Amino acid sequence: MAHAGLTLGPLLFNWPPDRYRDFYCRIADEAPLDRVCMGEVVCSKRRPFLEDSLESVISRLERGGKQVVLSSLALPTLERELKCDSDLASSGRIVEINDVSLIPLVKGCPFHVGPMLNVYNESAVEYLAQQGARSIALPPELPRSSIAAIAAASGTVDIEVWAFGRVPLAISARCYHARAHNLTKDSCQFVCDRDADGLSVETLDGRGFLAINGVQTLSFTYCNLIREIADLAGDGVASFRLSPHTCDMIAVSKSFHAVLQGELGADEAMTRLGELGIGAPFSSGFVCGAPGAAYA
Repeated sequence: MAHAGLTLGPLLFNWPPDRYRDFYCRIADEAPLDRVCMGEVVCSKRRPFLEDSLESVISRLERGGKQVVLSSLALPTLERELKCDSDLASSGRIVEINDVSLIPLVKGCPFHVGPMLNVYNESAVEYLAQQGARSIALPPELPRSSIAAIAAASGTVDIEVWAFGRVPLAISARCYHARAHNLTKDSCQFVCDRDADGLSVETLDGRGFLAINGVQTLSFTYCNLIREIADLAGDGVASFRLSPHTCDMIAVSKSFHAVLQGELGADEAMTRLGELGIGAPFSSGFVCGAPGAAYA
């Protein structure tokens, strides 16, 4: 199997500072990850709660042998948000951009591209590489045929694929979480902290449909490509992204790592992941060219 690594994506949910610190301390010490993305991607109003912990958490992760990347907002709209992203670009650390507005700020310096940026073809990869991109996390909805074609033409740019966790589907200027509690976005009372893995949305007949996370819409299902990663690594994918959730992410990362190392069969790994008690079904439809919510 071609060598491929593991990336922990940025935390998408609103966790309290103590849970946040404890989670990343465990990740630093126990998870077999190559790279960890940090920073607020969904809502800038959450940033102040984590700022006091950020530097100490980054130091702990680096002592644990992880490369730390700072992720930007996916939809900056306010002047203060643009200023924060500008500060991020000049921080001296590797930045993962999730909005095209950051390209002029990081141009000429090595940077990463997050899955919120729509990179759907080889031309987009070539353009971003010319600007300084070193790694590109592809949008989760691409099928394997497209992933393989992009990876084959990526040159020196590493291609990353979303491999575990609720899939980000859309982001808006409106806060669904606040509206669900009869609140406005400006007076949200941070109600998104009540749903540590997102607020599940059901259809009229009671079936899981989507999950909401502040201004973000996610899949109800958890993407799980544990059975596909060997083939994708053979196609040239350099890294697989695991998205943080409240389930045992140490166990998740160890299962993916063992499969990539050829130490564990995909079926056994799937059994282990199924025993984590996630409370939502797995899906792999997008990469298999099927409806995204399906397990193909």
